[in-house]
Amino acid sequence: MSALSYGIQLPVQSQSTLYTEPWEAGAGPDDLVAVARAADAAGFDYVACCDHVAVPRRLAPAMSTVWYDPVATLAHLAAVTERVRLLSHVAVVGLRHPLLTAKQYATLDHLSGGRLILGVGAGHVREEFEALGVDFERRGAVLDEVVDALRAALGPEEFPEHHGKHYDFAGLGQRPRPAQPHVPLWVGGSSPAAVRRAALRGDGWLPQGDPRDRLPERIARIRRLRAEAGRDGEYTVGAIAEPLYVGRPGWDTGRRTLAGAPEEIAESLRAYRAMGVDQIQVRFRSRDRAELIEQIGVFGAEVAPRLD
Repeated sequence: MSALSYGIQLPVQSQSTLYTEPWEAGAGPDDLVAVARAADAAGFDYVACCDHVAVPRRLAPAMSTVWYDPVATLAHLAAVTERVRLLSHVAVVGLRHPLLTAKQYATLDHLSGGRLILGVGAGHVREEFEALGVDFERRGAVLDEVVDALRAALGPEEFPEHHGKHYDFAGLGQRPRPAQPHVPLWVGGSSPAAVRRAALRGDGWLPQGDPRDRLPERIARIRRLRAEAGRDGEYTVGAIAEPLYVGRPGWDTGRRTLAGAPEEIAESLRAYRAMGVDQIQVRFRSRDRAELIEQIGVFGAEVAPRLD
């Protein structure tokens, strides 16, 4: 059994009230860089960015309108880190033509020396689709085809080719090509359609908010679908862990937060590996940037070695 890897959804770049800490409201690029460098130094497998183009007024109180563009943000962070991988979690790729998406992410992979993981999802904000002239009701079917088109457009061919219902292209060259011979494509979402898409079209699955007790059934379904389709290549099953705090916080971190000594945290997280998870995404409770960076460092030094 391979080691359980771990990555982090970056703070600051998206500020939904579901997970944002109060200090992030006044934070900016310097904080993002410092956190990404800390994750890089602490052995994290990836740093991740979310994607929304525009948030409607009705959702702004909960979602906020702070959503840094993932390509621009990850490219900026690629230049100030050395080894940590760069994950879009998730890019709503159905909002854009696949050749445009391929151009952006191929360039990012090229510039970063092959560190991209392209995470994709269907999206959920109707007004965003309508403003960009994309059919919200058919976003799942469109995403299925976009994934196929991106497979071609991010492959080794300078002149990729795709012929589908929504997109048709051939004889159009794009360079630079990705540095990786195969860009990993992870599919996000936990609906039945998303899980099926992840199993049959992805190189990995990024669940969205599934509690632990639901994961084994979803993982079993992915394995069953892949076996029935004859897909036996490398595959990465992900999970989003509970909010973490390594140590005894001395302040109210919320009832869902997993807090305690490094071995206590590691013991709890090892349960993910036992159910078939390959990588966990973590997020730490913190009151300021310094505390978050400290948590990242302690996790890398004292929890991570105990995960396996």
